[in-house]
Parts: sequence; C-alpha cells; structure tokens
Amino acid sequence: MDTEKILSKLGIEELNMMQQETAKAILYSPNDVLVLSPTGSGKTLAYLLPITERLKADTDELQAVVIVPGRELALQSQQVLANMGTGLRSMALYGGRPTMDEHRQIVKINPHIIFSTPGRLNDHLDKENVSVQNVEWIVIDEFDKCLEMGFRNEMSKAIERLGNVKRRVLMSATDAEEIPSFVNIRKVSRIDFLTDDEQVPDRVDINIVRSPNKDKLDTLQCLLRSFGDRSTIVFLNFRESVERTEEYLKSLGFSTSAFHGGLEQIEREAALYMFSNGSSNVLVATDLASRGLDIPDVENIVHYHLPLGEDAYIHRVGRTARWDAVGNTYFILGPEEYIPEFVKGTHSELTIPAKLPSPALPKMVTVYIGKGKKDKISKVDIVGFLCQKGGMDKKDIGKIDVKERYCYVAISRRCSRDVLKKTQGEKIKGMKTVVELVK
Repeated sequence: MDTEKILSKLGIEELNMMQQETAKAILYSPNDVLVLSPTGSGKTLAYLLPITERLKADTDELQAVVIVPGRELALQSQQVLANMGTGLRSMALYGGRPTMDEHRQIVKINPHIIFSTPGRLNDHLDKENVSVQNVEWIVIDEFDKCLEMGFRNEMSKAIERLGNVKRRVLMSATDAEEIPSFVNIRKVSRIDFLTDDEQVPDRVDINIVRSPNKDKLDTLQCLLRSFGDRSTIVFLNFRESVERTEEYLKSLGFSTSAFHGGLEQIEREAALYMFSNGSSNVLVATDLASRGLDIPDVENIVHYHLPLGEDAYIHRVGRTARWDAVGNTYFILGPEEYIPEFVKGTHSELTIPAKLPSPALPKMVTVYIGKGKKDKISKVDIVGFLCQKGGMDKKDIGKIDVKERYCYVAISRRCSRDVLKKTQGEKIKGMKTVVELVK
C-alpha cells in the first residue's frame, strides 16, 4: 500500500506524531494498542492506515470490526476509508433503518471491514447475517463513550462473540477510569498524547459573552451576526431548546440546521450534510454533535448552555481547530452564570459591536437530483450534467453525495437560480429527472 499516495488523495502532507506512533505500534508490535489523543488530531486515519495494510483485498471475508458509539461516526469513518482508495470494501451498520436492508447490502458488498454501533452489531450476529470467523482485528473508537453504562451489556455481548480476534485497538480523546475485563485487552502499547496543561488546543481562543437577560437568544443572534458567514456550532443541553433556538434563528433569516437525538435518521443526516457542505452556516445541536463529527473548517463553537462537565467541554471544542486549523469558543453567560471551573486557559471578554449586518447567507446551496446509484449515476455523471446542461463551471460545484435513488449536490449560491432554470426537464444519462433546491 502506497501511504504517500493515500495521503495525497486526502490532501495531507504528512502524518502527525500521534499517527506515526500509532502506525508503528500497530504494524511492528504484537501488542494491543491504546491511543489517547485530543479531538481533531486524526485518530480515524491513525488506525485505518496501518490496519488496512494488514487486510487482504483479494478475499470476500470480513476481517476487521470497528465499534463506534453512534451512526454519525460509523458513516464518517467509512467515508475516510473510501477516500483512502485502498480497494477494501466496507459498510457502516447502525440503528434507525431495517436490519434486513443492511443484510441485503452485506450480501452484495461482502465487506472486509465494518463500522458498527454495538447494538446493531449484535442484531446482525443474532441473525447470523455476518460471519466473524476470520475477524482478527477489533477497534473500539471513542472507547470511553462505548464503555459507559448504557453500552456495557451490548459491548460485552459483541466482544464475547468475536472469539478469533488477535489484535485490539482502543481510541479516545479522554482516558477511561478502567478498561473492563470483557474487552480482553492483553499486553498494551499505550500511546498518550493527552497533556494536563493542554485541555484544548492552544489554537482555540476562549471568549466570554455577557447576556443581560436569562433568556440569551437575543445575545446569541447578535453574536452570530457578528460572525458573518463563518461556520458555527451552537451547543444546547436539551432537544426542546435546540428546536426553540433554531426556530427563532430561522425566523430572523439565519440559515441553520438542527441536530439532536429525537430527529429521524434521515433528518439528522440531512442536517449534517447541509452544514458540512456549506449550505447552512449554523448547526444548532445537543452534545450528540460533540463526538464523531469530522466536519472541516468549523470556526466557532458557541456554548449557549454551559457544558455539563469537562469531558463534554473537551468534545464540544474538539469540533473546531481540526488538525492544524485555528478556532474560537464562546461562552454566553447569563446574569447569574460563571465560566465553569474546569475550563482552563486564559479567556477574553467579548463586546459585540452595536452595529451589525443582517444574517449572512451561506455561499452554497444544496440541490436534489432525483437519480442515484440504482440508476448507475456517479459523481462524474453529476458533474457532467451540471456543466453541460446547467452551464456550470466545475469550481462552483462542491460536495456531491450519491444515494441509492437520489443525489445531493452543493453548488454556488450565486449561480443556483440559473442552474435550476436550465436543468428543468433535462435528462441525465438519457433519463429525465427532478432537479430542485433543498430547503
């Protein structure tokens, strides 16, 4: 496997020290591996690069299982592997959709590696939908979260059934108090890049914003207006608060997406897609969005509600300053609120300007095209269609996501009206299709 070629595909110049040490431990040691490293440091690539060197692409056998706490991390980890272009087949398995549908895909794809939540993995093992006879690698990503009380029974049951595993790799941004015996971890190579004095990267500026009222919505909207079109995640502690806040911001003209555990799977995926492709500037979310979301270029993290503990704070702030980027975090404090004692580092008081612009529109919009994989549509087909029929320039086309029966495409807002007009009634690969704006 050509590591340099993979890094070039991913737009990465070189591996950081954590990734280098993880690769060395996985490739050249017989030990199990425990990796502790801050969020945004590239842990997914750190384990995938060396493990994929040890898997065989010329067989139909499942060889590695990656257990993750949620569907978003399963999907994003699978996407990292796909972008690496190793030739290895994979699937993301998670709740919220019929197990039978996933089974049909498993039979069709014959994955070499699966990324799965604990409960959904057990569902497939119960039904004998996957054979784990040849699984020699198990990765537990965000292992501190996976081993919390709500997951322990499912985790124990799943690991017990992976009886032929030879190597275990555990990844996390925070250290767990213990590693339960059912993980069966043996002699361990511990790679610890967590430091007591660096709670969050020094590339993140910490700011305090004072709200004169207990209800902080007006202060929030002023703060967001001061950001312009910069990408921002606003964290709240309750689903109802997320819905109330997003509705308020939308009524003022902000382009927002909402994300919490009470939404249907398709709604959550759509919200993340719109935010990650630049079609919405603001993601209003519970702490569900603080783990496993690898969305580049998030500049601002806003704590509308204070984080409930240090771990929650670390994971929230970990959504910005990914890799070597810089970022900002803002605490909106009401009249009787104080910055939590667990927040380390210097912070600044921010005064929001009195004169503010209107809410900024994002640079991109998302377009729905009513054909997908089932119609033999590829990303190349989409680009050709938009350029030839819609008169677009390639540089104005952003992220493309091809689903089974439809596609989402991010395109430049400034040319969207003209593109929609030109593509109405046109055919893609000889098939008439619907092209419309996603709102």
